[in-house]
Amino acid sequence: MPARQKQKIEIQGPAPSILRKCDEWPESWMGVDEDVPYGQRLIEAMKPFIESLIESNTSARGIKNHMDNLWLLGGEIFRDVSLYEDYEKTAPADKLWESIGPHEGPYCRHLHTASEQQSYDATCGMLYRFLKQSRSG
Repeated sequence: MPARQKQKIEIQGPAPSILRKCDEWPESWMGVDEDVPYGQRLIEAMKPFIESLIESNTSARGIKNHMDNLWLLGGEIFRDVSLYEDYEKTAPADKLWESIGPHEGPYCRHLHTASEQQSYDATCGMLYRFLKQSRSG
């Protein structure tokens, strides 16, 4: 029996559809219209990681899973920023960096199983390592 081939997400045009999809996230996180610009800058901080997933050997299912986890992560970051009206105090890229660690992300109230938590933490850890490598050159 032949080995199972990983399905790749096709990149069509200059921006793959998956990147256009994440541009919609800030509106899903917002409470008021003023929230959207901060959310857009948070997405810009995540995009290099998302692009690296697309360019890697990651399966379409794996990319979707990471995207779902990134959406949850962004929502938790955004909730924290919005709750404490921290828009001016911490830049979105810095808030992203402060929110994750090498093995986990911030608490996410939408996760209900150990499997979901493991997946979320794995994505946050991957993002942390990616950002750490990007910061160190």
